[in-house]
Amino acid sequence: MSTFFHTWEKLFETGRRLRDALREQQECIREVYARLAPYLATPADTPAGYAVRPGAIPGSFYGWRKNIFSTLFHSVYHLLGVPAPRRMLYGKMIHLFRVWVTSADNLLDDEDKVVVPLEMPGSSRVMRQVVALMAADRVLAELLAEAAASGLIEAEQGALLARESLRRLLPSAAQEATEEGGIGERPPPEHVLGVIHRLKTGLLFNVAFLGPDLLEPDLAAGRRQDLKEALMQFGLGCQLLDDVRDLARDLIEGRHNYVLSVLAHTEPAALADLRAAARDVSDRLYLRVPHAALPAVRRGLGLMRGGLRTLGEAGLGFGGAEADSMARSMLAVLDLEGLPHA
Repeated sequence: MSTFFHTWEKLFETGRRLRDALREQQECIREVYARLAPYLATPADTPAGYAVRPGAIPGSFYGWRKNIFSTLFHSVYHLLGVPAPRRMLYGKMIHLFRVWVTSADNLLDDEDKVVVPLEMPGSSRVMRQVVALMAADRVLAELLAEAAASGLIEAEQGALLARESLRRLLPSAAQEATEEGGIGERPPPEHVLGVIHRLKTGLLFNVAFLGPDLLEPDLAAGRRQDLKEALMQFGLGCQLLDDVRDLARDLIEGRHNYVLSVLAHTEPAALADLRAAARDVSDRLYLRVPHAALPAVRRGLGLMRGGLRTLGEAGLGFGGAEADSMARSMLAVLDLEGLPHA
């Protein structure tokens, strides 16, 4: 893992734009947590057994490894020439999107990835996610009101950002909704990748463009589309690796999965064997079908490599070799380190 991550680390330390993007995003994260805190504390007269308070923010929450995606998103503001004050507003929105999406995923997937540390009685897994979502909405309203009051944006622009910050997520939400009760059939793999995964994941890799799209539509319009597609490709590549890792979960819970669709349309007997073998969502079922899993890994790495190469050539300061190493490091990020691949 350290070998693969060396390229990322070097670029965050020496690459001017990535280094600057990380530093600014860290400032944005810090401010979001500071603004969340007052909303996460119960009144002083609350009985001790029912007190709620914000939890300590681990230092790792600000590190580059935890913020690879957020830093890439923030870097596009530098590449587009977005003025610094608006970069910082958009950067705070990036972290709020992270709160919304992670908290929603926790609720949908019965997980507990901590994005807003919160001390609350009981196990409170579900309620902590609900409170985080509600607090994040209030912080967005606060940020937009202050930006309008200072003249950074117009009041109408603030209302537009508030509205579109939800509307841009609705197609992804609708896609997730189609899987809540389990899917009835597995569509062709190209439909999974080109339609379902573009809504499920690819769209989330483009939310950073919300502010520039609405407030600076003429700013670097041609370059913007290239950057959007580059991040979309990177996100789709990550999702393909997710599909390999989550083969057992997606099979047991009836969710869309590129590899399972490949098997459903080319080797239904192999899919039936997998279904019989699946016992737990954590099973490494992909090791049973390497002939289907490895091509998905290679395709995912290729998409990530292509997206990263475009970002590097657009001004982030790395080439094909670095893009390849950065893409391969995602095997470790997505818990697939050690998986054979070409």
